[in-house]
Amino acid sequence: MASFTPANNSNPVFGLSGFPGLERVHHWISIPIFSAYLAAMLGNCTILYIIWTEPSLHQPMYYFLAMLATTDLGLCLTTVPTVMGVLWFQLRKISVHLCISQGFIFHSFSFMESAVLFAMAIDRFLAICFPLRYTLLLTTNRVAAVGLILLLRSTVLLIPLMPFVLQFRYCPGATLSHSYCLHQDIIRLACANTSFNSRYALILIFLTMGSDLLFILISYSLILKAVLGMTSGNEGHHKALGTCVSHVCAVLAFYVPVLGLSIVHRFGQHASPLLHVIMGNFYILLPPLMNPIIYCIKTKQIYSRILRIVSFKIP
Repeated sequence: MASFTPANNSNPVFGLSGFPGLERVHHWISIPIFSAYLAAMLGNCTILYIIWTEPSLHQPMYYFLAMLATTDLGLCLTTVPTVMGVLWFQLRKISVHLCISQGFIFHSFSFMESAVLFAMAIDRFLAICFPLRYTLLLTTNRVAAVGLILLLRSTVLLIPLMPFVLQFRYCPGATLSHSYCLHQDIIRLACANTSFNSRYALILIFLTMGSDLLFILISYSLILKAVLGMTSGNEGHHKALGTCVSHVCAVLAFYVPVLGLSIVHRFGQHASPLLHVIMGNFYILLPPLMNPIIYCIKTKQIYSRILRIVSFKIP
């Protein structure tokens, strides 16, 4: 893997990894990645357009879906242009300040995605377990307040990491494991004591993503208990559970790559660098690509509106 030596140690330059050993076919590798990127952008923009223009979708469930689509767009726009720069133009250097900024924004969107998935689980829990009080509990103003709180949580908790990352001195020839910047990848290249950052980041992941996933599991255990206790027969069971299928798929599409990338970073020191790169690209592309597909297929209102659009019956 190529190394990059900074011109001066006060303003180091990180190297960005392409696909190690496959540099000669980067232009071919870029085709599926860029195609997935375009599909993710188009899909999430379509979701936002449909929710914005369809009055019948102005409900809490779809407001949270709009938040999810916005977050997915943020994940793509923050990272994929850097990846394509490496694959298309061999732009394999990035300044430390730009890298740290990218990492902060990317991790904020990642925490936001986890938080929105948790909020969507609560939405499904209230809709199924308290259907008569659902509209009273989740008003438009409360949904907006929840969105603001989740946004603040996803950004403010990252701020204590920033002064340390900005003050670290980085080793000459520092090369990241990916084509974009992650906090754990940045501090690995620091010629300094990074114990606070490592411990704080680990605690933060457990307190945010870990607790989000735990509460999602608790919500669905309560939903399953409520559905099994229904007396309306199998049709009622299937209808109630059907509203949760899309969300469960979205949870899997996000947390499986997150878990895979975390395992590779924590325990894959001896793994092939190519594995790090592949897992990193799955992390940034799979959720934004899959979520629009999942909700377009599983949500009747969105699916029917898309059919109207593609048949040029837009109104």
